[in-house]
Amino acid sequence: MSVRTQSSEEPAEAVHRAGFACFVGRPNAGKSTLTNALVGQKVAITSNRPQTTRHTVRGIVHREDAQLILVDTPGLHKPRTLLGERLNDVVRTTWAEVDVIGFCLPANEKLGPGDRFIAKELAGIRKAPKVAIVTKTDLVDSKTLAEQLIAVDQLGKELGFTWAEIVPVSATANQQVDLLADLLTPLLPEGPALYPEGDLTDEPEQVMVAELIREAALEGVRDELPHSIAVVVEEMLPREDRPADKPLLDIHANVYIERPSQKGIIIGPKGKRLKDVGIKSRKQIEALLGTPVFLDLHVKVAKDWQRDPKQLRRLGF
Repeated sequence: MSVRTQSSEEPAEAVHRAGFACFVGRPNAGKSTLTNALVGQKVAITSNRPQTTRHTVRGIVHREDAQLILVDTPGLHKPRTLLGERLNDVVRTTWAEVDVIGFCLPANEKLGPGDRFIAKELAGIRKAPKVAIVTKTDLVDSKTLAEQLIAVDQLGKELGFTWAEIVPVSATANQQVDLLADLLTPLLPEGPALYPEGDLTDEPEQVMVAELIREAALEGVRDELPHSIAVVVEEMLPREDRPADKPLLDIHANVYIERPSQKGIIIGPKGKRLKDVGIKSRKQIEALLGTPVFLDLHVKVAKDWQRDPKQLRRLGF
């Protein structure tokens, strides 16, 4: 088993490579945090609640020798709703189209049935090389980390495939993140850059704005809500009659939940929670778009939207 650490770097050849890598793993395995660390900016929403990523967020890593396009998929899981099934389909379609797959396994949790479920699916994919990424290494001691690395190596052997690399990383402590990019690069096909220099993601701005609002709305709510929140940005328009040096962008967005009883949780006593969500997400949106924003948020009920194909379509799934 070869586990990579910083000292074992090989000199890169002078060819340019470009391609797609996707991170898979159980919900909350650190995929979005890793995407953000590699890109160097917030492009995927992170939350300490599982199942927060719903859109395939692509982060683009520009290097002198390569362009690595990261596809961040929802966590693969045993689906309980139509939304769950759609999310799993998104994952499988993505796997079939990428050049390399990174399987994220947290260092601080023993391998479980969820990991085996995903590894089994990966074993069936012949084309793309598979890299095991042991995440959250800052949360464990070296003995626990060593045991996890051996267990991950063993998992591949049991299922009849060899990992192209096994890399321990900590995205939050920024340990071995650059090394991971170094190791993913040679696995990409040779070719010119696919996106212009400076682009960090190909997500439409409206989708990213909706995700930032959703991330703020998820924070601190009770456990039953994460799946039940969807955000749709109805319009983003520059405010008219503003002087050129003082622009203002008006953003109107709806936060959808499934049941009237959830409305109070999101709005909070005397509207305080919704106001906090607005303040928090507005800061993030202004940083993303580089312009002052007026954010108008409304909470609406879309009854049982996760199980209704028509509503799923309307909410962008």
